Amino acid sequence: MSQYIIAIDQGTSSCRSVLVDMNGKIVDITQKEFTQIFPKSAWVEHDANEIWQTQMEVFEQLMDRNSVSPDQVLGIGITNQRETTVVWDAETSEPIHNAIVWQDRRTASICEGIKKSGLDKYIYENTGLVVDAYFSGTKIKWLLENVDGAMEKAKAGKLRFGTIDSWLIWKMTGGKSHLTDYTNASRTLIYNIRKKEWDEKILAALDIPPSMLPKVKSSASDFGQFEYKGTAIPICGVAGDQQSALFGQACFSKGMTKNTYGTGCFLLMNIGDEFIQSQNGLLTTLCCNKEGEVCYGLEGSVFVAGAAMQWLRDGLKLIKESAESEAIAKELAEDNDVFVVPAFTGLGAPYWNMYARGSVFGLTRGTTDKHLVKATLDSLAYQSHDVIKAMEEDAGFKTSSLNVDGGASANNYLMQFQADLIEAQVERPKEIESTALGAAYLAGMHLGIWNADKIIDNRKVDQKFQPSMDKEKRNSLIKTWKKAVERSMDWIEE
Repeated sequence: MSQYIIAIDQGTSSCRSVLVDMNGKIVDITQKEFTQIFPKSAWVEHDANEIWQTQMEVFEQLMDRNSVSPDQVLGIGITNQRETTVVWDAETSEPIHNAIVWQDRRTASICEGIKKSGLDKYIYENTGLVVDAYFSGTKIKWLLENVDGAMEKAKAGKLRFGTIDSWLIWKMTGGKSHLTDYTNASRTLIYNIRKKEWDEKILAALDIPPSMLPKVKSSASDFGQFEYKGTAIPICGVAGDQQSALFGQACFSKGMTKNTYGTGCFLLMNIGDEFIQSQNGLLTTLCCNKEGEVCYGLEGSVFVAGAAMQWLRDGLKLIKESAESEAIAKELAEDNDVFVVPAFTGLGAPYWNMYARGSVFGLTRGTTDKHLVKATLDSLAYQSHDVIKAMEEDAGFKTSSLNVDGGASANNYLMQFQADLIEAQVERPKEIESTALGAAYLAGMHLGIWNADKIIDNRKVDQKFQPSMDKEKRNSLIKTWKKAVERSMDWIEE
C-alpha cells in the first residue's frame, strides 16, 4: 500500500492540496480559488471560514481522486500566504472579522504613527522588518480598535490571533493547537528574531495582549493531529510560503538565493546563523536550515507580480490566460517604449513607498494592448532586478545563479529577460512547485523519511537561462525603469 505526505498550500488567491509520494515526487494537485474581497480602495480581505472550507474541499478531492485512505497519509505539511491576519473567538472558533490580507494598506496611518514615535528603529533592529502596512502587527491593532468589543475580549484572554497557518492548525486540531512556526512568526512585526520570542515592547506599543499569540515552534515539529475520518494524521511541517519555497529549492547553504513568481515576487537569500541588518531596504527574516531548524535570510518582496497578470486578464480583459503573455512579449521583443509600474498597493523592497500607485509611462498613438501586456510582464523582471541588486550589496557578493519557481517561472521569455537584467544565470527546476514541496519535505524530515541529501538529490534542473543582452541596452532599460518608478511614488498624499 502506497504511503504519502500531503502538502496544504494555502495561497493568496487559491487553496491547494498536493499529494507527494515517498520519492518526493508530486503525484497530484487539487486547487480551487476563493473570494477576494475589496471593501474600499487599497483594502483587501478574505473570509477565513471560506478559506477553511475551500482548503478542506480540495483536501477531500485529492484523497478521493487518488483513492487514498487516511491511514496512507503519514503526515501533513502546511505552507501559507504570510502576514494575512485572522483574529477569532477562542470559545466559538469564529473570526471576529474578515481576515486582513498582506496586500491591505488600511493601516498605513498606524505605521506613520509608529514612525513618528521613533519606535521604527527598534522594530527594524529586532524584528528585521520595516514598519509597513504589509505586516500583521498593525492589522491586529486595527481589528482590536475597530471591531466592537474586540479589545475587551482580547484583554480578557478570549481572542486568538494567527497567520493562516495558525488558523488552519486550530481548525484541523479542533482548537487543541494554537501554534505557528518561526518563519511565519518572523513576518508579524511583533516577533523578536534576535531573541526568538514575542517582543513585549512592541506588543505594549501596539496594545496587543500576549494571550492572543500562538506558541512558536521549529518548522519541522509536531503541530498536533488532524482527525480525519477516524484517523489521526500528524501535522508536522509548517513554513510561510517563501521560506517553504527556499527549502523546497534545497537552498540550504549560505548565499543560495531563490525567487518565487507568484501573486507577488519574493526573493530570499539564505544567510546562515548570523543576523545581518540590511542597509538597502531589505528585510531580515527567519528561514529553515538543512535540518528544518531556524536560520536567517535576507528577503525582498515585490508586492504585485502575478497579480498584475491577473489585472490584465480580469480587470482589463486584454488576455484570457497569463500564458498568452509569452507569445505577445516575444512578438514585441525589441519594442521597449512602454513601462508599467504595477504599484497597485504601494512599492515593497527596496523602495518601501506605501503611497506609490500603479502607473503607465511612454504611451503614444502607436501603443496597443500588446504593448501593455509586454510591459506588465517585463515589470516582474525589473522589480526582481531591483531587489537582487540590493541583496548583493548587503551580502557583499554578486549572485551567480538565481533559482526560480512559481507559476510565472514557466514563462521562457520572462526568465531570459530576468537573466539579462541581473547578468546572472537563472535556473528553473523541473518541478516548479517548490513551495508545496518545501512543506512536504519539512513534514517528511520530522518523520525521518527524508534528509537534506535526499532533498538535494531529488532536485532536477529543467532549463538554465544565460544572460545575453548587450550591456548598453540593459543599462538603458534599467535607467528608464528607475525613472518610471520614481515618478509613480507618493501619488497618494499622506
